[in-house]
Amino acid sequence: MEIAVIPSLEHPTLPQAELESVLAAENIKYRFKKVKCGLMVIEMPDKLFPKLPNLVRRLSFTHEVFRVLLHTVNGELEERASSYPWEDIVQDNYAVRVKKVDSGSDLNSLDLEKKLGGIIKRRTGAGVNLESPHTFIRTVLNHDEVLVGDRVSSISKKHFFELKPHKRPFFYPGSMHPKLARCMVNLTRVKRGESLLDPFCGTGGILIEAGIIGARVIGSDLDYKMVEGTKENLIHCGITDFQIFRADARSLPLSEPVDAVATDPPYGISASTGGEKSQDLYQQSMVSIAQIIKEDGRVCIATPHYLDIQEVLEGTNFEVIEQHHIRMHKSLTRVISVLKLA
Repeated sequence: MEIAVIPSLEHPTLPQAELESVLAAENIKYRFKKVKCGLMVIEMPDKLFPKLPNLVRRLSFTHEVFRVLLHTVNGELEERASSYPWEDIVQDNYAVRVKKVDSGSDLNSLDLEKKLGGIIKRRTGAGVNLESPHTFIRTVLNHDEVLVGDRVSSISKKHFFELKPHKRPFFYPGSMHPKLARCMVNLTRVKRGESLLDPFCGTGGILIEAGIIGARVIGSDLDYKMVEGTKENLIHCGITDFQIFRADARSLPLSEPVDAVATDPPYGISASTGGEKSQDLYQQSMVSIAQIIKEDGRVCIATPHYLDIQEVLEGTNFEVIEQHHIRMHKSLTRVISVLKLA
């Protein structure tokens, strides 16, 4: 079975990295058949198809996921579509939508939508519903290549819009956007029911996203106001399985190891760092984290570009397994690093 993924083009490397991490977290065996800007195609066993909705619900840097029914070329599309057993796929109303992932195809999107829609109608007798179709047929044009499939799901933008930091009950400037927070959680490969720690929880943005995908969330902050604000935000989002407390990230009072860590520590010398230099605070905190994370656990940490991650990891046996750079503005690039114990 082929599955096509239409990634967000907001970042060059995060969509694929997040997809690979979620596939691993959901125990889905796969191999990539195609990876390009605007389209990824993976192959997996048919029996794993029921797992896909859980995968799709987790993703943040992806627009859409669909099962490929036809994988052909321009000249053979009409013949292949006419002989396809659409009655096995469309039992109610449907819609056909065409998307070009590059400018190489000379097919007209609207004409193709009408043509494919007509073929399906003749085969099934089903009606067209463009507003809320029971079956959504996605067609992707990539040069002469054509992929036609039924959409597993699209990624809802509503969640990430409604949970922007300033829309939560407790707000503090500098909070991370929920889309990136979700991605960082996913990069840890945490599974539902496993524990995820944010030792610099701030307003709780990372913990909210971890809780929504089913992780047990643990958070701490040196600022009592942040601790109480995080609790308020988690409850507002319907998350009840949490442990939030005031603590110094350099000395975490946890009795059991955690499965994953995702965190965005404060930058600079300010009250938010307790007067400590960021380099020292990070380094001492990573020593503490190394002592309480499981051997196979992963850490996803955001740091400013001017901090040397290798110096931050001194005194630990963490190793960097991947990094992604996000330009925030001309004077700051945020570096997302994924770590594991060597």
